[in-house]
Amino acid sequence: MNAADALVIRDLEGLSELKQAEQLQTEVWGEGDKPDNSDIMLAIQHEGGLVAGAFRSGRLLAFLFGFPSASAGVQHSHRLAVHPEARGLGLGARLKWYQRDWCLARGITLVRWTYDPMRAINAGLNIGRLGAVADTYLVDYYGQMEGINAGLPSDRLLAEWHLQSPGVLARAEGGAPPPIPDAQRIAIPRDYDGLIGADPKAALEARLHLRDRMQAAFAGGLRVAGFDSADPAYLLAPAQG
Repeated sequence: MNAADALVIRDLEGLSELKQAEQLQTEVWGEGDKPDNSDIMLAIQHEGGLVAGAFRSGRLLAFLFGFPSASAGVQHSHRLAVHPEARGLGLGARLKWYQRDWCLARGITLVRWTYDPMRAINAGLNIGRLGAVADTYLVDYYGQMEGINAGLPSDRLLAEWHLQSPGVLARAEGGAPPPIPDAQRIAIPRDYDGLIGADPKAALEARLHLRDRMQAAFAGGLRVAGFDSADPAYLLAPAQG
């Protein structure tokens, strides 16, 4: 591979690159899902936010957007988008590890974000590969949505990524995460988008079933501590600390 074609992960620079990030959001989520615009991202970047991207030959293939929260030492990670043509390259995980290094260099030790708990690929990244945990289920968080999420409640799971926890440290160093003994399993569909297309009623029922089970588990003192990507299911265990 020519050196000019090598993948580079770095902070975005200037309005031109931020406008590329704006366009990328539309390509990923559809015209109906309004993207975060370039001027807002620029202002937040100047005030201590993170806007990073993965580039190849000058083209933005993926980007991540995070900003300071109301709590000291905590960042909210708002967007992570990978262009459809670049999926399977591990860019989502690489951007998240870049985010971890960026945050730790600035004294940030916890990153939080929301994601759709029905999508196994996202759960496999957020919980399985990165080591985030969760004990907060947000019902219809964004209200009615457009694009790929149209027609379904916008339920979200609040992921908490403790950057210096044993599980995250083990993954960051390429090791295996600690085992989760006697975990409670909550299964989800392997291909939720396919289920939406084939049977919207079944897709809604699956979401409501997950909502009920997650809320009951969290009320009982459990939290999401892992994810089984081979046979898609959340692994829940008693919260610690």
